[in-house]
Amino acid sequence: MAQDAEKDGITTVVATPHHANGVYLNPAPGIGQAVAQLNEKLRQAGYQLQVLPGQEIRLYSELLNDLESGELLTLAGSRYILLEMPSSRVPRTMEETCHELIIQGFVPVIAHPERNAEVAADPSRLIRLIEIGTLGQLTAQSLAGTFGSKLQKLSLDLCRKNAVHMIASDAHDNRHRPFGLSEAYEVLSKELGKTSSDFFRQNSQRIIDNEEIIRAEYTQSYTKLHKLFGFFSRKG
Repeated sequence: MAQDAEKDGITTVVATPHHANGVYLNPAPGIGQAVAQLNEKLRQAGYQLQVLPGQEIRLYSELLNDLESGELLTLAGSRYILLEMPSSRVPRTMEETCHELIIQGFVPVIAHPERNAEVAADPSRLIRLIEIGTLGQLTAQSLAGTFGSKLQKLSLDLCRKNAVHMIASDAHDNRHRPFGLSEAYEVLSKELGKTSSDFFRQNSQRIIDNEEIIRAEYTQSYTKLHKLFGFFSRKG
């Protein structure tokens, strides 16, 4: 996977193992140790790829308490925290939890909202979360069409409406779920133009750097991008 990442032009990866999704438990201390070991092995093998710690956290009842106790990680030590919803629905506590995180200075990033059944049926379910200050993160393969034309169409529509803000590989392996970021950016450039592609690239870097991301107002059509300054004040 490190070799494939470098071939795809990727220099930095945030490791986001699943946590509290009903199958996997990956608390913060173990991730930090594993990432350090992996980076050492990559250096020994001659790879330049840098791996940073993170989690993909399924929404659950003790999320806020576990965050306070140090069991949860943000993305690369930033203010941005990656949250996952069940694929079938938007949890009734989603808005409340995101609101509380924002009050505490964190920025919730919703992983692959395009793959949520309720969002697919009614994108306004996602828009409401974006309006209160969360961010949307598309999966590269959704945008590239790997998961089918219907999901690709929805992904492009969410991009046009400024309902998503960055693209992530969500890579799991080098065969069935590879990185594929360059392919996704090609589709984006072709369909929406280079400006849109640059917007997503810059936001990915801004998360790594813990900087304010570029946001745009939700709209039925594509609008000029602009920054929101001073909305989030916490520095990580």
